[in-house]
Amino acid sequence: MDSNCAQTILINTSNVLLLLVEILLLFLKILYYIGESVFRLIVPTKKKSLTDEIVLVTGAGQGIGKELAIGYASLGATVVCWDQNEEINKKTMNDIKKMGKNSVYAYQCDVSDRKEVFRVAEKVKKEVGDVTILINNAGIVYVKSFLNHSLDEIKRVIDVNVMAHFWTLKAFLPSMIEKNHGHIVALSSIAGLIGAPYGSVYCPSKFAVKALMEATFEELRVLSNGKSSIKFTTVYPTLVLTGLLKKPKIRFPLIMGGFSACEAAALIIDAQRRNYANKSIPSRWLPLCQMLRLLPDKALMCIRDFIDSGAYPDD
Repeated sequence: MDSNCAQTILINTSNVLLLLVEILLLFLKILYYIGESVFRLIVPTKKKSLTDEIVLVTGAGQGIGKELAIGYASLGATVVCWDQNEEINKKTMNDIKKMGKNSVYAYQCDVSDRKEVFRVAEKVKKEVGDVTILINNAGIVYVKSFLNHSLDEIKRVIDVNVMAHFWTLKAFLPSMIEKNHGHIVALSSIAGLIGAPYGSVYCPSKFAVKALMEATFEELRVLSNGKSSIKFTTVYPTLVLTGLLKKPKIRFPLIMGGFSACEAAALIIDAQRRNYANKSIPSRWLPLCQMLRLLPDKALMCIRDFIDSGAYPDD
């Protein structure tokens, strides 16, 4: 055996050993983080302070958005309210001021309009400061069969539920990266984890939110070599009683839940303050949906038929 052949064998053996060590370390890390997750179910992460934070909430005029604005203001954060409807948005601001919290601002903004988002964002930066917590809450839903959706309805859902997230991230993420401090919260939906009848437009919009959040987080993690301190939280509510769903369909209320906007907002704020990457409302639905994905398609259909919940079509 010549020296070159022996050297090649030595290098290959060394590479195999290094790979085995990497695999062993990988399994040890996986076991460690599984253990950490179990521990955190018993002892949750401490809530972080909201002092000196500037929180921007889209869709703050009503529903979950309004309760989020009130909740953050009551915890001492400076709150910026965005809504397309100027009247109800100002009412949210005034309701907060009646609580004795004066660090609140209201701006009319159609988040589906890219130019308007950038224009109002610049105004916020000049008049309030750099947003450090962005809550992408604004959303709309049409519960119809796919063929009954008009082209304008499809475009409107995608513009509000998806594209608005791109525009607000473009507007506020750069300052967070510059300071290596910030938090992005996006409201997806259980419909963003599993498709549902009459949700052939709404569900894809919520799946897209999940993908955008995951991909952007991973991108920042890679670009910063794991040193990014910007947090991402994606929220997956089931049924929240805001009137958004006109005809909810629930076979098992105890399983599906039925949260008020105030209850949902409190859970979202708690998840953000604990730096949870993902949060379903109620909590059991996220792991349940993930486990359901492991089942054969026909088994999943049987479970869907048994649960028999969602929404009746609007039309």
